[in-house]
Amino acid sequence: MTNASWEALSNQAVAASGVVYFLALLAHLVQWAALRKLAADENPTTGRTAMAGRLGVLLTVVAVAVHLVALVGRGMAADPNRVPWGNMYEFTLSGTFFVGLLYLLFLRRYKLEWMGPLVVAFILSMVMMAVVWLYDPVAPLTEALYSPWLVIHVVSAVIATAAFTLAGICSVLYLLKERSSKERGYLARVPDLVSLDRLSYRMHAFGFPVWTFAVLISGPIWAHEAWASYWNWDPKEVWAFITWVVYAAYLHARATAGWKGRNAAIVALVGLATLWFNFIGINFFSSQSQHSYAAPASITEPSVREVQS
Repeated sequence: MTNASWEALSNQAVAASGVVYFLALLAHLVQWAALRKLAADENPTTGRTAMAGRLGVLLTVVAVAVHLVALVGRGMAADPNRVPWGNMYEFTLSGTFFVGLLYLLFLRRYKLEWMGPLVVAFILSMVMMAVVWLYDPVAPLTEALYSPWLVIHVVSAVIATAAFTLAGICSVLYLLKERSSKERGYLARVPDLVSLDRLSYRMHAFGFPVWTFAVLISGPIWAHEAWASYWNWDPKEVWAFITWVVYAAYLHARATAGWKGRNAAIVALVGLATLWFNFIGINFFSSQSQHSYAAPASITEPSVREVQS
């Protein structure tokens, strides 16, 4: 296949995954509608409700698989072939893929079926945003990205991002369930407050050391290799460290001050806001970054080489 064919395949796979994610969301919405008609003590694991839930999970599996095809096609479309992490469009596709993948990997272990509609809605929204606002044609990597540390750094960063995102969903649901007095519908099927709080903590505890490795170990090593300095006070680096500080404070407060519940959920969501602002938003406010290769072409002037010179 030619590079153009691989790029076309990637674009088609992105579109196809979006359609399948949408169908998965519809299946989950059908499940939600059925759950609203059941009392909290009724069994939702039989009949049409269970069928809709299983269909939603199955479609999510298919969508994540097609999502992977889109990433592979994107990397194969470049000359030379590369990892699909050359710009913000590709980073967003990769980040959302790992959110879906991590959800599926944790699905049975933590019984996360109830999280499915929110995960799918989040991924679908981000993929649509990437296609509409962030798309860039396939291009060679900048010189700074030709390093094995790119793979190590970005893989660890997106895994941590996925874990923090799932934990953030738990925190949002905790706050909503805490304020709700209804015993019917979707929130009645969400785990109790103690379980949500514990699950959020476990997700954060999983993601934090991975984020620490990405931000404080692999990132500086890559920066030194690319720019001869372990730390450059680049906006991306600064915000990544801010995110690290917020999540460190969250875990420290839980371990020492016994912070749980509402206060912990609020701090976790502050961390999630800084995380996604750094992941996407900072590119729209700073075109002078050494990470400006990650921004859409329309806002990357001057280029990385011009900044370095």
